[in-house]
Amino acid sequence: MEFDDGATPTTRDRILIAAATMLGEDPTAKLSVRAVAARAGVSTGSLRHFFPTQRELIDAVVAGIYRVAAADESIRDTTRPAVDRLTECLWQILALVGSGEQAREMWRTTFRAYILSAPSVGDAETYLALERGGRRRIEQWLHLLRAEGAVRPGEIETHARFLSSVLNGISIERALPSDGARTVFERETLRLAVATVIEEGSSA
Repeated sequence: MEFDDGATPTTRDRILIAAATMLGEDPTAKLSVRAVAARAGVSTGSLRHFFPTQRELIDAVVAGIYRVAAADESIRDTTRPAVDRLTECLWQILALVGSGEQAREMWRTTFRAYILSAPSVGDAETYLALERGGRRRIEQWLHLLRAEGAVRPGEIETHARFLSSVLNGISIERALPSDGARTVFERETLRLAVATVIEEGSSA
């Protein structure tokens, strides 16, 4: 997590670090104002000063996680084809899922929290925030590529939702038994998906 002044964490930084740590320990963690404030060692009033609502807090934390885990360097490298750049960026998001036992544990946790029984409003909000964060990151990349003329006509949000669904499918497959050739297939699948939203022949 980046600090506001580049050195000593501010109160806002401490809140974001605490919430991100809680999500890292448990992706289904309920980021309640009271729990995050206690973890950060600040008052609930201080937390509310920076994040008036729980949704604002969760969205800020998730956005920070995606900025760190899925950086912009690849998408800004205009010496490479747009398809390659976007595929590489999406691969960074998949890295958050991991593979093998890590992916299985993530999906076990997800199943218990959101599928086994109807999630509470708070539980659902955490999941939706994670989903929004990933989709917004993809939208940012698509906007950069569209400015270069590399994205096919259509709503950016629609393209992002499609690519997000592909990522979800691959991440679920990572939790299932594998024949060993899945990594190559995953990259091919991502590239095919990306090719549907990138202008054919674009080298931007």
